[in-house]
Amino acid sequence: MQTQLAAEFQGTPEGQAAVDILSRCVHCGFCTSTCPTYQLLGDELDGPRGRIYLIKQVLEGSPATASTQLHLDRCLTCRNCESTCPSGVPYGQLLEIGRGIVEAKVPRPRGEQAVRWLLKEGLTSPAFGPAMKLGQALRPLLPAVLKDKVPAPAPAGAHDWPTRSHPRKMALLLGCVQPAMAPNINSATARVLDAAGIQTLVADSAGCCGAIRSHLGDHAGGLDDMRRNIDAWWPLVDGLTEAGRIEALVMNASGCGVTVKDYGRALAHDPAYTDKAARVSALCRDLSELLPELLPLLKPRLKKASGGAPRAKLAYHPPCTLQHGQQLRGGVEAGLRELGFDLQLAPCDSHLCCGSAGTYSVLQPALSKQLRDQKLQALAPLHADTIVSANIGCIQHLQSGTAMPVRHWVEVLDLALA
Repeated sequence: MQTQLAAEFQGTPEGQAAVDILSRCVHCGFCTSTCPTYQLLGDELDGPRGRIYLIKQVLEGSPATASTQLHLDRCLTCRNCESTCPSGVPYGQLLEIGRGIVEAKVPRPRGEQAVRWLLKEGLTSPAFGPAMKLGQALRPLLPAVLKDKVPAPAPAGAHDWPTRSHPRKMALLLGCVQPAMAPNINSATARVLDAAGIQTLVADSAGCCGAIRSHLGDHAGGLDDMRRNIDAWWPLVDGLTEAGRIEALVMNASGCGVTVKDYGRALAHDPAYTDKAARVSALCRDLSELLPELLPLLKPRLKKASGGAPRAKLAYHPPCTLQHGQQLRGGVEAGLRELGFDLQLAPCDSHLCCGSAGTYSVLQPALSKQLRDQKLQALAPLHADTIVSANIGCIQHLQSGTAMPVRHWVEVLDLALA
């Protein structure tokens, strides 16, 4: 796709990156067939190809409008289109560039500005934990729109962290909202790794991976979050602590994993962080990527713990950030089945987004709920006892639409080991 950049974008890193991406697009339209918002709305401008044209027009000097902004806002950034695209167009990177440019050119109404500010500052604030506890205490009194966002209190043992030391060590990113909304995911991860002879370390000053601010158009703020995390992890990465050097940075939220794996690209233009960012990205592993080496260590323990009793039937929803963003498919399914779990994918549309998509469920509630309900309907024929996933956003979003338990797969594995 030929692009003639407007003068203001010529010679800029964003402009050149956008031209390189656009040149790979042959506007074939295959992407529209797997785009959730196009399927719901049937509007070309609410599909990847249409949004690519909108971004191209702005880069060539056409005015950005509120309508342009709306169509870009409606994108889930699920990146299903990247899995479908025969030309390998990195649509997510182009959308990030386009959203940043449009955000600077199109003022939002004050109400929208306030909501977006509260999301990017509130979700990443130390005050989020106490606020969530208050919300849980008042949950029965909350209106439905807020109750959907407040999970039930954590189960007993959610903060039980293993105390054994092991020669093998890995670092875990706790995340910004997960410690308050679902702390058992982090402790379960540490317990499962402990059972396999791996010690889990945490850098206390590491926080939000940068995804929240970046997806809300605050590109500079997102980069600052990334730099803070790199600084927090660097003593562990470089072996400068008493604990020694870590083997990997483990992510149990696929939304964080896809972002941390992109640090090298995001900070490639920052000479102070280029090399460090690339090294951190190279060390990043989704928890499911560790399963193959954990299997022989966990199998004997699981067999002893179960005593041969049948396990609950699990329905698995693979998050978009795992199957499309990180291009990791089949690892959770193969690993848990090898460990004796009865786990199945939805018989149709397992590739589609559940509608969570970070802050999307707050900013686009109608579309988000439609996608959630479609996902739950697709999982219903499995008649499972529990739905499992690999990302806190998907888990809480799906749970808001069903009475069936929705958990992280590592929680189910941890419970079986116990």
